[in-house]
Amino acid sequence: MQLGLIGLGKMGGNMRERVRRAGHTVIGYDRNPDVSDVASLAELVDKLEAPRTVWVMVPAGAATQSVIDELGGLLRSGDTVVDGGNSRWTDDEKHAAELGARGIGFVDAGVSGGVWGLKNGYALMVGGEKEHVDRLQPIFDALKPEGPYGYVHAGKVGAGHFSKMVHNGIEYAMMQAYAEGWELLEKIGSVENVREVFRSWQEGTVIRSWLLDLAVSALDDDEHLDRLRGYAEDSGEGRWTVEAAIDNAVPLPAITASLFARFASRQEDSPQMKMVAALRNQFGGHAVESAKE
Repeated sequence: MQLGLIGLGKMGGNMRERVRRAGHTVIGYDRNPDVSDVASLAELVDKLEAPRTVWVMVPAGAATQSVIDELGGLLRSGDTVVDGGNSRWTDDEKHAAELGARGIGFVDAGVSGGVWGLKNGYALMVGGEKEHVDRLQPIFDALKPEGPYGYVHAGKVGAGHFSKMVHNGIEYAMMQAYAEGWELLEKIGSVENVREVFRSWQEGTVIRSWLLDLAVSALDDDEHLDRLRGYAEDSGEGRWTVEAAIDNAVPLPAITASLFARFASRQEDSPQMKMVAALRNQFGGHAVESAKE
């Protein structure tokens, strides 16, 4: 099968390689000419035989919208676009309508696997009409992990990215739990080998996971994480998960707290804690620390 792939970064480049290893033809385009197979989107479309399939792996928002707009003018009725980036699910409905007006199919694919996907495969959560999804099954089979798991046709357009969004929200909470446990262990003097405690959890415990394996790998590289600053960005999907929970009146206390913890990481001197310290001093005479000059 032929596939056009737009966006050959850390994930897109490895996805191109994995699909090629499965015996399919992949024509990739990227703004970086050193990794691109063609010089433009127009050339990519010209090299594909109808009906064409083009997979988009660019940042969510304006970048994805720009590519969708350009493809809408280049593709023809019967072709299909797959958005495999981390787009918001509400954008999928818009893109499906825009392309559908031209007879072009649209599929949204939540993709998980990161830099390990080339070796291990990518978990795929797909949304769209059955006729469009079924035609892409050979590509999904090439990308997914070996075995019966790692792929689902989750439902209508938007269902793939919504599922991936919830996946990432759960990921936020799991990472925060590991991080909090690690900090507490590091704080207690009687625990002399925190890294090996984490390693001991990798087998036979209910909290073993790939995230735990990655935590051990990080501690092997930097046992007390001394080389890192305590700062963590958020990709946006954690926020969208919390917003969706509010819109649907679904309580997500753990995921919401993990998102707010990331916000706290960006404050070298927390304004909130200034007020907490001031109040503790006022009602209990607790000591306060002066701001550093």
